[in-house]
Order: sequence, then C-alpha cells, then structure tokens
Amino acid sequence: MLSIGDLARHTGVKVPTIRYYEQLGLLEAADRSEGNQRRYETTQRDQLAFIKHARDLGFTLEAIRELLDLSAHPESSCAGADDIAVRQLENVRDKIARLRKLESELQRMVGSCCNGDVSECYVIRSLGDHHLCHSDHD
Repeated sequence: MLSIGDLARHTGVKVPTIRYYEQLGLLEAADRSEGNQRRYETTQRDQLAFIKHARDLGFTLEAIRELLDLSAHPESSCAGADDIAVRQLENVRDKIARLRKLESELQRMVGSCCNGDVSECYVIRSLGDHHLCHSDHD
C-alpha cells in the first residue's frame, strides 16, 4: 500500500494532479486508512504511470479515458487504440507544421531588424501590423 506522497514520488505525478485524476474517474479511487488517508495498490500505481506516460505523449484526458477503457478489455481488438494513437500523431504533426511556420516568421522578423531605435524596429512594427507577416501562423 502506498500513501499519496509515495505514489507521487514513484510516478513523478504531483499530489494535486493525482487527486484531480481520481476526481475525473481516470484513476481508481483509493481506499482509505482508519485515519482517512488514501492508500494505493500497485495496480493504481501502474494505472497512474500509464496516465502520466500518455500525458507526456500529449494525449488528451478524453483519449486517455478511452485508452484506459480499451485496456480493461485485453481480449478486444487493438484497432481502437491504434485509431487514437493515429489521431494523436496527426495532432503532433499539425503542431510541428504550425511551429515551423512560427519559426520561419520569427526568423524573418529577427533577420529584418536593423538594430536601430525602437521607433524603427521591425520586430515592434511587425507585431503591431500582422500584414507585415509573410505567412498565416495562427
């Protein structure tokens, strides 16, 4: 049995986050000791490690809920899990594409700076006038 502090140390998840995951129903609610302290089993530690790893990979809480539901049925096809992972990969690729546009625009902005007075600063001017940007980087 692990206390919430021990669970936090073992998984690298902060105590308030553990409580939040319990509140959302992602993490099985802990049993309570006679002193009303939460007590966690190794299965809950493993479940929390799963959640943390999924969050580290950028999965949404809803996607994690779906993955946890799927993992509760090991005899099922893994097609659902694959679909969720493919959606996440597409999201990551979209973010990378947006970040590349941002990088390009910022690089152009910095490269256009003449290092003069602020009144002539291209960075300040382009931040104030989106029309000076060469791409849509929203």
